[in-house]
Amino acid sequence: MSKIRIEISRLPHGHDLPRPAYQTIGSAGMDLAAAVTEPLEIAPGARTLVATGFMFVIPAGYEAQIRPRSGLALKHGVTVLNAPGTVDSDYRGEVSVVLVNHGAAPFTVNRGDRIAQMVIAAVARGDLAEMETLPPTARGARGYGSTGSGSAGSGANEA
Repeated sequence: MSKIRIEISRLPHGHDLPRPAYQTIGSAGMDLAAAVTEPLEIAPGARTLVATGFMFVIPAGYEAQIRPRSGLALKHGVTVLNAPGTVDSDYRGEVSVVLVNHGAAPFTVNRGDRIAQMVIAAVARGDLAEMETLPPTARGARGYGSTGSGSAGSGANEA
């Protein structure tokens, strides 16, 4: 597994929180903790922005993906709404997490709770070339489940 340098800055409201960290040698993501100052209740169906107390310098050519924690999703129905969220290499603000409660009961976020994980990933930028026509494939324009359903789909507006 390769390593890249990620510079971080701790904000005042994150003074006593653990740094984002990999929990095991094989973990792909670093856990992010909630930098709430008091317990924050998320009602069923509600969403909220939760601060982490840290800012990051993601190197050019990489992004930080903010992803759900599987235990929160399974046990409570709480997940990252825009998963995966992207932290771009030129962003210098605090990383916050949009949590949504898909569960049946209110969920409380407490200070220091691990609320999401952050995966560092390489990115490529596309160099778009507009063409009159595109080369055909066996699949064509069939999409939205067409490869597993046995249904050919209409092809119209399916990508």
